[in-house]
Amino acid sequence: MSVPVDSATDSATGPAPWVAMYHSVGDCSDDPYRITVTPERLDRQLAWLAGRGLRGVSLAELLAARARGEGRDLAGLTFDDGYADFLTGALPVLRRHGCTATLFVLPGRLGGDNAWDPLGPRRPLLCADGIREAAAEGVEIGSHGLTHLDLTKADDATLRAETAGSRAALADLLGTEVAGFCYPYGTVDRRAVDAVRDAGYAYACAIDPGPLTGPHALPRVHIGQNDTAVRLFLKHRLHRLRRRPVAGLR
Repeated sequence: MSVPVDSATDSATGPAPWVAMYHSVGDCSDDPYRITVTPERLDRQLAWLAGRGLRGVSLAELLAARARGEGRDLAGLTFDDGYADFLTGALPVLRRHGCTATLFVLPGRLGGDNAWDPLGPRRPLLCADGIREAAAEGVEIGSHGLTHLDLTKADDATLRAETAGSRAALADLLGTEVAGFCYPYGTVDRRAVDAVRDAGYAYACAIDPGPLTGPHALPRVHIGQNDTAVRLFLKHRLHRLRRRPVAGLR
């Protein structure tokens, strides 16, 4: 998959695209980390985007459009961790609104759960067949590392496994190259960015990477159950004021 966003081939600099960060889509009654939205809330949030003339798409589609100088009517939709409820909770809503998305998964935890969250609750992750099903529905699959580790604390061998190793594992699983990466916990430093770039990813997502902002450290906006129309309006409006421009994007 080709996503032409590298500043080495395009010196243009433009505003950071608006990229929404989701996780689980299902029951949010027990949600200490506020990572879950209900399908009903997601439906209203995507309707809000449509009402503003925006359509949610995968990062591959968004960045390719921006590289052509287009895509100002697009917003990025990303779902971290690869929860099994993506197929039952998120995908039907995405279909209804004509949206696509990028799903960042953990090939080292296929069919497992979110064991990295000490407070729980345990939420099942997609197995290999579930990831292939999502891909067959037009969802872009990206890597979230192998096992959901903070890459800024990883030794060299672990860093290679979590970046290059996870990309190779997903390529084997999907039978296609993987363009995107997402830093677990959103934590990023120069060493992690370099490892992701060296692993061959075309782009990577963080949360608020500050001076590291670029094609391999794209900022995102957390979207949760409490994000009603007013909060979405503020998050969208403040995005351009707070985010650094990104080299390689028009």
